[in-house]
Amino acid sequence: MHRSNRPILANRALKARRPLDALNFFLADVRDGLGPYLAIYLLTVQKWDEASIGLVMSIATLAGLLAQTPAGALTDATRAKRTLVLLAALLVTCASLLLPWLPTFWWVAASQAAAHAAAAVFAPAIAAITLGVVGHAAFAGRIGRNESFNHAGNAFAAAAAGICAYAWGPLVVFFLLAAMSLASVLSALAIPGKAIDHDLARGLHDVTPAQRARGEDRDQPSGLDVLIHCRPLLIFATCVLLFHFANAAMLPLVGQKLALQDRNSGTSLMSACIVAAQIVMVPMAMLVGAKADAWGRKPLFLIGLLILPIRGVLYTLSNDTYWLVAVQLLDGVGAGIYGAIFPVIVADLMRGTGRFNIAQGIVITAHGVGAALSTALAGFVIVQAGYSAAFLVLAGIAAAGLLLFWLLMPETAGIELEPGIATRDKSRAGSGALAAAPAE
Repeated sequence: MHRSNRPILANRALKARRPLDALNFFLADVRDGLGPYLAIYLLTVQKWDEASIGLVMSIATLAGLLAQTPAGALTDATRAKRTLVLLAALLVTCASLLLPWLPTFWWVAASQAAAHAAAAVFAPAIAAITLGVVGHAAFAGRIGRNESFNHAGNAFAAAAAGICAYAWGPLVVFFLLAAMSLASVLSALAIPGKAIDHDLARGLHDVTPAQRARGEDRDQPSGLDVLIHCRPLLIFATCVLLFHFANAAMLPLVGQKLALQDRNSGTSLMSACIVAAQIVMVPMAMLVGAKADAWGRKPLFLIGLLILPIRGVLYTLSNDTYWLVAVQLLDGVGAGIYGAIFPVIVADLMRGTGRFNIAQGIVITAHGVGAALSTALAGFVIVQAGYSAAFLVLAGIAAAGLLLFWLLMPETAGIELEPGIATRDKSRAGSGALAAAPAE
């Protein structure tokens, strides 16, 4: 970035720092709506059967999956990103708060589908606002900070929900969601609107005041075909799919094993696993923010991928409760790294194209597809061969993702996409070396 532009971005970042911290903390609970508490509420309070609960959750998940890429495109197009976040937060909350009064199947299915579709906005919008405020040079560090506050918010919300539900029953999660939503709306409004450069937020180049005075402006957004021609983006999306294919089912399987050993304490131990993993994710996100530029993106994501096959194998060594909970802490390492590094890698690849947020939507869609495949495959393998076999299959998928990323994915720090041509390594300017050729 040109030196004369840095003071402007630093000043904007300073003004938005605390509001961004608060937004990531409070939005952590709102992103997933009722999340896993929906099934508990429908089962224990509304007396639904498991098949109906599973169908509703599948409909909601599919709606969220289908909305991811359009949500990214909308985030690229709009200059009202703060408004987009607060409207999505209010829609998620209203859809959930109405459930106690309208607990019929089709209302619950429709409301949760709407909530998941609205929640698809959050990830690209927060990343876009962040990029628009701090610029490309400071983006990795700020995303690490975002994720730290997000995980801290998740841990706080999970702990608060567990304690309050124990004292006052499952309905308390509705009030917790409403309180966190209101706080997230106020946090979004506290971000100065003028602090967000909306061209920069979609991944276009930084332009200095001197360049602007000479009549120079940012490039226009590239055509959508840039998403297909960027081979590293396609490789990365495939690796993300494999990451979540391996990862998504592991925590539910651990929860099932814990519940089989002690049905009375299974839920409490599951909550402990979630809170502990979220706490581990905080320093991991901070590590990514601090070291992504110095170490590069590829080594960090390789560490996150390496954790998965190790976890899968370790789960098969013992059924002891403490062992299972201890191994689950490794989830905080892998997921903490992934959450902080994925928008940084996408921003690297889409820099100068103006398609940063729709590319995020594509990668998040791959994430969702992998997660859906994970739970389906794991359930089938358990029925046929047991829990240990399921964990080993998931470990094998993780190993495949690790090898794919290691062998085919270039280091993205310092590379920039030239629309319709290739991804060129700008850190080796003058050499003309290609980091990756476009897809044929």
